[in-house]
Amino acid sequence: MKKHKPYIESGFTLLELLVVLGIIAMLAGIVGPQVMKHMGESKTKAAKVQIEELAATLDMYKLDVGSYPSNDQGLNALIESPDSNKRWNGPYLRKSKIPLDPWQQEYHYVSPGEHGKFDLYTLGADGKEGGEGEDQDIVSW
Repeated sequence: MKKHKPYIESGFTLLELLVVLGIIAMLAGIVGPQVMKHMGESKTKAAKVQIEELAATLDMYKLDVGSYPSNDQGLNALIESPDSNKRWNGPYLRKSKIPLDPWQQEYHYVSPGEHGKFDLYTLGADGKEGGEGEDQDIVSW
């Protein structure tokens, strides 16, 4: 007759699970702030790229129409012909909507601008003028 080996339950004890969870929590505490820092930097870089693209699009608009959109026309002139302008050759953007900045706010457009032919900017994460880091203003000039 063969003897059966006794059945031994295998698995983790509660203490082992708590140790692993503690290690994971410590790693998250160390790595988490660094990830958030880089995410804020990414949004700032994305806003700079969007402003550069919108500025280039405004230059194309000026080549066709002869002037930049007025303050009243705003950036909407890039997707809809203002006042049935016959020289308008748009839409100048692929999408039928003006993009929002990475913090889901509208870009600010002023023409003529204080710093150039037009000023195009976003106020950053805080939505207020000035600031540092993710709260800094991102401008076209």
